Amino acid sequence: MNPRTIEYFIYLGNVVIAILIGLALGALIIWMGGYDPIEAYIGLFETSFNLQDPYYISSTLSYATPIILTGLTFAISARAGIFNIGAEGQLYMGALGAVLIAAFNPPPLIALPLALITGLLMGALWGLIAGLFRALRNVNEVVVTIMLNWIAFWIVEYARTYGLGDPRRQEKTISMPPSARLPLLVKGTELSTAFIIAILVAILIYFVMWRSKIGYYIRVLGAGVKSAKYAGINPTKTTLYVFIIGGALSGLAGALEICGRPPTYAITTGASNIAGFGFTGISVSLLGLNHPLLIIPAAIIIGGLTAGARGMQIRAKVPLEMVMAVQGLIIIALSVPGLTFLYRRWKIKKALRGGEHA
Repeated sequence: MNPRTIEYFIYLGNVVIAILIGLALGALIIWMGGYDPIEAYIGLFETSFNLQDPYYISSTLSYATPIILTGLTFAISARAGIFNIGAEGQLYMGALGAVLIAAFNPPPLIALPLALITGLLMGALWGLIAGLFRALRNVNEVVVTIMLNWIAFWIVEYARTYGLGDPRRQEKTISMPPSARLPLLVKGTELSTAFIIAILVAILIYFVMWRSKIGYYIRVLGAGVKSAKYAGINPTKTTLYVFIIGGALSGLAGALEICGRPPTYAITTGASNIAGFGFTGISVSLLGLNHPLLIIPAAIIIGGLTAGARGMQIRAKVPLEMVMAVQGLIIIALSVPGLTFLYRRWKIKKALRGGEHA
């Protein structure tokens, strides 16, 4: 068995251990709160990974859909040595783009593709803004993307309140018309063809990253700016590619949520129905080792935690705040093996580059 395969098996074992640690810590919190952790976890798994009931597994896959795409946003940036945490804001702008198309009420034939393309482009534009600051002025991308996340949030809230609000229901924007909604994969659930689109995009990004010139440029940039220049690659242009592609992916995630998630097909007050998917994508990417194909199962695992929250509340009467705390603990525990794995890899590559230099 080759060393890389062994390394992945060790990583898989660490993930299992991390899950057990996260569940144990969560159980301790639930028990200290006066609730039954066993009943809580039975409720969690019954309403997330229950293959006997299509509704629950569909719910898990529907929650996995946007975080596959936001996970890809972070993964591409990480491969380039960039810490882009702007997927949240880019997703907001993508969702807003879809709602804008609904407001213009285009012909039914082009409504859906136009909504998805507009969302994708608005996310790419929002990513480009951060990219320009990083590439041209060397401004730290963490600071810029955090600021842009909040700017995007308030733009969306302003639009919902003063321009795009549903006149009959002020707690949300206008809804996507039926002609611009994605068909459901399982009737009576929230799972639409958005999930298939996300899977296809993840496969496409895999080929882009490992079978295209742009992907090669991005990975070389991750080895360092000096390495990129030595290879004849323009770091400024490549950095912009990273932010544009990442923004487009998160923008598409936002548009898919609006066009593919019933019952509202809209943005609700405080962006509550789309909030958090961008940040959760970071954990998904770390768990999936910043690899486009591994991000898919990672997103399904974390999507299951989100889908199972209702089961914990209903079966064990655990308060929502405590459920979210437990979810957070498990997600953090799941992120640790990926983070340490990637850090160890980075240290080895750095040592090898130093050896070559010497």
